[in-house]
Amino acid sequence: MADLSPRLPDYAGACISNVVPCLVDAPQAWPVWFPNLAADAEQVVLLVADGLGWEQLQARRALAPTLTSMSGTPITAVAPSTTATALTSITTGLPPGEHGVMGYRMSIDGEILNVLRWQIAGRDVRASVPPEKVQFHEVFGGQRPPVITRAEFRTTGFTTAHLDRTRLTGWRMTSTLVTEVDRLVSAGEPFVYAYYEGIDKVAHEYGLGAHYDAELVAVDRLAADILAVLPPGAVLVVIADHGQVEVGDNLIVPAPEVLSHVRNQSGEGRFRWLHARPGHTRPLLEEAVAHHSDVAWVVDVDTVVDEGWFGPVVTDAARRRLGDVALVAREPVSFVDPADSGPFALVARHGSLTDAEMLVPLLVGAP
Repeated sequence: MADLSPRLPDYAGACISNVVPCLVDAPQAWPVWFPNLAADAEQVVLLVADGLGWEQLQARRALAPTLTSMSGTPITAVAPSTTATALTSITTGLPPGEHGVMGYRMSIDGEILNVLRWQIAGRDVRASVPPEKVQFHEVFGGQRPPVITRAEFRTTGFTTAHLDRTRLTGWRMTSTLVTEVDRLVSAGEPFVYAYYEGIDKVAHEYGLGAHYDAELVAVDRLAADILAVLPPGAVLVVIADHGQVEVGDNLIVPAPEVLSHVRNQSGEGRFRWLHARPGHTRPLLEEAVAHHSDVAWVVDVDTVVDEGWFGPVVTDAARRRLGDVALVAREPVSFVDPADSGPFALVARHGSLTDAEMLVPLLVGAP
């Protein structure tokens, strides 16, 4: 019988929040869950392949000979399993409850901030909601490593929130990403961080079919190209921020009996926060359980905080950014919020605590 409980992050061990501290802080004892090949590396390139889940990779091993030949193990993402939260945990080395980026869309002073766009109601709010005050913890242990990311991301609010005070280099084509890795490693940089979002974008728009397979082949080639430019003594470490679930048209509008108690919504389709109208928290939870517990874990904010979904510590500021009741999809469905829209319908999604979304690869390879 399948285990129907949520896959909680392993914040004390094999979790994406603990990867960078191992690579930049030189722990006294190398963790048993981290492939030993990285322990004595003279130089490290950390490639974050957005959206590359462990289960999706294992199901397509023949398409990714480079990645699957690397030393590897599954580790957990954080909660929610979404880019804004997970990338911030990777760069800060902190669980979400401490760094405070609690989802793709989160409540700031009663308004809903789209973290990736750094907008409220379509308005750029970098001036009124400074990213460096929303997420003020140092990244990469206070070091200032070179970061290679897509050129158009360099000046965004979210980049400031999770990559502030690093040395940013923009890439426009994957060939130039590899060229920048080569340049930086040849210059003697001990640690280089590179970010590639193609898997996530393709999965969102096309699902987990032929387009996804083609993109995985391209990512495998990217890993091979990076390995080819590394000198002896250097390693490539590949991780992801989350996996994917194909949802398609399985969209659920919360029941009218639920919405009658809702002031607004935040989060994302597979980890949807419902913010209760004043005095309506209890009936909101009761109606949400009655109408949606067949496809989702329906939990109140006290439960997820007490059970450590966001880490052992949740600051007051982080807690205020959460809703009152969460619909955390267990089945391949997505909960609709009319205010949460994008340029195209999403076919594959993430955010919840299923194995497909929570398990990601930790791979280490050497030239």
